Amino acid sequence: MSEKKPFYITTPIYYPSGNPHIGHCYTTVACDSIARYRRMQGRNVMFLTGTDEHGLKIEQKAKDAGITPQKYVDGIVEIFKKLWSYMNISYDRYIRTTDDYHVESVQKIFKALYDKGYIYKGKYVGKYCTPCESFWTPSQLKNGKCPDCGRDVIDAEEEAYFFKMSLFAERLEDLLLNTDYLQPKSRAVELVNNFIKPGLEDLCVSRTSFTWGVPVTFDTKHVVYVWIDALSNYVTALGYDNGKYNDFDTFWPADVHMVAKDIMRFHALIWPAMLMALELPLPKHLAVHGWITFNGDKMSKSKGNVVDPFILGERYGCDSIRYHILREMALGADSDFSNEILINRINSDLANGFGNLVSRTVAMADKYFGGTLPSEREEAPVDKELIDLALSICPKVDEFIDNTQIKQALETIFTLVDRANKYIDETEPWKLGKDETKKARLATVLYN
Repeated sequence: MSEKKPFYITTPIYYPSGNPHIGHCYTTVACDSIARYRRMQGRNVMFLTGTDEHGLKIEQKAKDAGITPQKYVDGIVEIFKKLWSYMNISYDRYIRTTDDYHVESVQKIFKALYDKGYIYKGKYVGKYCTPCESFWTPSQLKNGKCPDCGRDVIDAEEEAYFFKMSLFAERLEDLLLNTDYLQPKSRAVELVNNFIKPGLEDLCVSRTSFTWGVPVTFDTKHVVYVWIDALSNYVTALGYDNGKYNDFDTFWPADVHMVAKDIMRFHALIWPAMLMALELPLPKHLAVHGWITFNGDKMSKSKGNVVDPFILGERYGCDSIRYHILREMALGADSDFSNEILINRINSDLANGFGNLVSRTVAMADKYFGGTLPSEREEAPVDKELIDLALSICPKVDEFIDNTQIKQALETIFTLVDRANKYIDETEPWKLGKDETKKARLATVLYN
């Protein structure tokens, strides 16, 4: 038997500064659906998720709660894992940036970049957004606020190590514009125009203003900043530069990194530049999705518009939530959430569409044949359109999944469901069941 072809898919590692919400579910459910699809195809799948547990915001949250940062993140991580269990997420590995093996790897990666001359010591002066953990120059702000989240920024000045991002500008532009790395491709021009064309700046990769992080081994007053710490998880989780796992050569490069658009820049620019510096292969695809919005606004705890997936699941069931977010969200676009939209989608597709098809077919098979169709068949011209459509569906779905277009894959599947319901109306099996001479034709209709 030939060895199964590996397939590696990742969610971002989530920041446990608060409880997970429906937005976290979208990325994770989408990755889970693709991982399950690849397993059905016989692929050797590695599906990674996890949590990014260091940083100033975590340190502050823990202080406010009167507990250690480790205890704080331990509590939030348990909620994430509980949610993924509740949502039937079939991840293969869960990484935490506080795991000892990850810390070991990050320190080695930082030192390797330093030894290669890609990291140097300097001084950071500019603006800082604590919620996003992002540094900005004044010219990058929008109306004086963080361009990613719209919140206030603070002045920042401290000694820091910097990564020479500027050296990779030309290679990054080529990656974005001349390959299919970024999905949807429409995002590439935006990144090039906003970050590369104005002059790609070197990146601050250490901090001294807080202590909750991975210490820089050769300068321990510094901790490794989020970019190298968090982004490295995709390789450390496979055993890169540590003895925990040994499947880096099997699964790297990743087939799909899936992220939301607010962290696209980090994965489309910073992460590839790091890999280029380390002389490692680049991931094959970065799939960027939009936000699940509420009345057109991004969900956030500060706005009080966050949807709790546990409460939603109690009301509608986790499979309904899984289907809704996969069916409504198109790659690259935002999608507004409401209970009404969810209910309408479930009723339309699963109850009236697929449910009606299965219910009618099974009921008639049971009524007329005791649940087992006879082998006799009688074909008719009307059968051909349904059969041809069914045969054409699989390659189309494969292509959509290859491009992480799950919504379009489901739309394609439901063209077959709709046609099958129409076929039942056209062939009228309930009438065939009344004629003993039409048993073979009835069996054919129900089989189709």
